[in-house]
Order: sequence, then C-alpha cells, then structure tokens
Amino acid sequence: MTTTLVLPLPAVRGRLTAGAPLAPLVWFKAGGAAEWLFEPADVEDLSAFLAALDPAVPVMPLGLGSNLIVRDGGVPGVVVRLGKPFAVVERLDATTLKCGGGASGILVSSTARDAGIGGVEFLRSIPGTVGGFVRMNGGAYGREVKDVLVEAEVVLRSGERVTLSNADLGYTYRHSNLPDGAVVVSATFRGQPAEPAAIQAEMDRIAAAREASQPLRTKTGGSTFRNPPGEKAWALVDAAGCRGLTLGGAQVSEKHTNFLINTGTATSAEIEALGEEVRKRVKSKSGVELEWEIQRVGVTR
Repeated sequence: MTTTLVLPLPAVRGRLTAGAPLAPLVWFKAGGAAEWLFEPADVEDLSAFLAALDPAVPVMPLGLGSNLIVRDGGVPGVVVRLGKPFAVVERLDATTLKCGGGASGILVSSTARDAGIGGVEFLRSIPGTVGGFVRMNGGAYGREVKDVLVEAEVVLRSGERVTLSNADLGYTYRHSNLPDGAVVVSATFRGQPAEPAAIQAEMDRIAAAREASQPLRTKTGGSTFRNPPGEKAWALVDAAGCRGLTLGGAQVSEKHTNFLINTGTATSAEIEALGEEVRKRVKSKSGVELEWEIQRVGVTR
C-alpha cells in the first residue's frame, strides 16, 4: 500500500514506521501493511500525537492481533500498537488491579494469582490484551470483562484523556460503546480474595479445556462468529457440513468449527471469503445468519 499521508506527521518520542507489515503482528500471519504504525513511548506521547494528528486521518488500535483479519490491501491511516510501556500490571488493594492496555490476559491472571485475587482467571484463556478485552467485552468460561471492570482510562481520537466507568461503556455481548479511534491505555479490574493455589488450579483447568478443544497451535484468529441467542456457532457450522471446508490456503478447523485456519499460504481474502461461504451455508441449512466476531479491517487489494 502506498503512503498517502501528508508529511510531516506530529513529532513523537516513540516509534513511527511507514508501510509497516502487519502480517507478522497478527495471529493469521496474513494481510497487508499499515500506512503508518505508531508505537508510543507512554500515554503522554500517544495523547500529544493524536491531538496534533489531522482529525481526518483514521486511527486503529492493535493488540496481539488475535481476533483480526487485516485485509491484503493494508490499513490506511495510523495503526497504534501499545508495547512494553503499557504492559504493566499493579495491585491497588486486596481485590483490585490496574492493568496497562498492552498487558496480556496471561499476565493479568498470573499477577492476580500472586496477589490472591480471584475472579479474573478467565482472562488466562483469551488471546489478547487488556485494550481489546475492554473494547470487545472479552469473555470465556462463563465470565466477561463487564463482570470485573471498574473503569478504563482511554485516549480519545482527539487526544483527550478520559476515564470511562463500566456503565459508560454500555456493555453487551462482545460489544462496547467505546468510540472509534479511541485507545484503551489502562483498565482497573476488581475480583475477590482467593487462595493462590485455588486460582492456579482454575487457570490450569481453563488452559487444559482450551488446549483440548481449540486449534491453538495453528495460524488462526480465535472464535470467528458470535454465538446467536440460544445457539452455539460451532454447532451450526458443523451441521451445515463445513468442518474441514477449504478455500485456497484457508480452512475451517476440524478440531473446532468456529475457528478458521491459515494452513500456510492463505491470503486474507481467502480467509474472509471462506468465512462468508460458511455464513452462506449456515443460513441455507438452519436459517440463522451468523455475525462475525473477528474484526475485519483495511482495504481489499
């Protein structure tokens, strides 16, 4: 993708890269480049950059890239990726953690375990970062972010720093009211007192269940479709005869049919087209119209 933004862009203390390949940064290992990739040095760096950036330039936050299809034509504007400065988790009191927007679910749950804070073990099973959890109301094994979130610190597209409460985010299933272009820089989670050994046992149970049921050692994007009310997406996909279905280098997982896989050579166009074919077959078989849970961003080639 050619670079079209007018230079100079606002000065930064972090790293700003033109034409940065995104395929290495996402789980599918497919897709185009970011017009610009910005890795801020800290919250102040991010806020100042967004405040000075032309308001017409689109901004997209990127976490671990686990629930994402980056289209082959790349992503216009600026992709913001929070690195190590935002991957800090600290205990505030006996039941509360403040977690950087770039912190992984494994880091959050492990820190909670060491602090004797239960209730956030489910984050161990979600392959992403705190920013994505907050945006999408991430959940697994009967719990969701809305059950533990107190508040989130956010930098809006304008550069303004605001604190949003759980209620402000208007959580529903895999959805929040977080504004477009906003970047979650930290979140405060509250659990309850628990014994570290019991927390570890629950984390181990979740990890084992996930390993047994999901194709974790493949190039995948996590759960592809949202569960319709009263239904399981994987069961509808299976009933429509899509287990193992392929299109080019893309495949419906034979282990878990709500996962798409890049077998090694898939383009993002093939992955997305396979998903649409699955949606078509499920609609024809059951009458249910599956909704994408994986985000699809960027432009087609």
